[in-house]
Amino acid sequence: MSFDCEIVGKIGSMALINREINELDYNTFSRIGKYLSPGYVWISSGAVEIGKIDYFKRNNCKIIPENDIAKSLYASQGQCILIENYRRFIRPDYSVRQILLEHNHFNDNKKREYIKNLLLKSVEQKAIPIINYNDSVSNDEIMKMEISRIRDKNESIVECIDNDETASQISVLLKSKYLLIMTAADGLLKKADDPSSLIGRVEGKDTYELIENINNLLQHCIGSSREGSNGMLAKLRYIQEPIKNGTTVIIGSPKYIIPDLIKGNVKRTIFSVR
Repeated sequence: MSFDCEIVGKIGSMALINREINELDYNTFSRIGKYLSPGYVWISSGAVEIGKIDYFKRNNCKIIPENDIAKSLYASQGQCILIENYRRFIRPDYSVRQILLEHNHFNDNKKREYIKNLLLKSVEQKAIPIINYNDSVSNDEIMKMEISRIRDKNESIVECIDNDETASQISVLLKSKYLLIMTAADGLLKKADDPSSLIGRVEGKDTYELIENINNLLQHCIGSSREGSNGMLAKLRYIQEPIKNGTTVIIGSPKYIIPDLIKGNVKRTIFSVR
């Protein structure tokens, strides 16, 4: 089977922040950036949370009221820092390109094709695309109205509620060999907060059996990484489209380096056809 892209990867906001000191986790940026190379497309959350930290450090207060405008202000401040740190740790001979997407880009065929060509051209030119949702100009109320209008016309719709969905959509768009999702846990756990209950491998004799086995695991998924998301439950639903496309999906921790997660040298959960 041929693939247009080697790896589509994603990391969540909480994995980029050291909550003990309320500061960026530069070790995580370093571990990721060192191994990003041509053929990789990286989806990174974190702009809003990083913007909050930076704003507080400079002003010793939060933005009041904490509404959609505050979220956009934090995001626009955090985006600069997010890209700065990826650029710092990615090899200097590779270009880094920031791409901010919204739900509209995935619900229009012409826009989808344009984004696909943009990303594939970046891969050809040995550039590393760093993708995030465009929170800087996003308004929840307007977004819900737009999604409602799109849903009236289409049976299926991409909402981009979180970057797990964005990463899965990019993986489908580019037909990536791997989809790597970095999360706080080592992978999928049978019991929440019990690291020893890690499910290391989910397989099937074909795509249909693999999808069936994934659906059987939904009962184990509780908890979320942030308010408004469904955590592992959402991940297991989003990854099904890439799997139908032939993609191997890996969920693992950012405390490990990308090559070890792909090769299976460390704890992780892999979803694949036998």
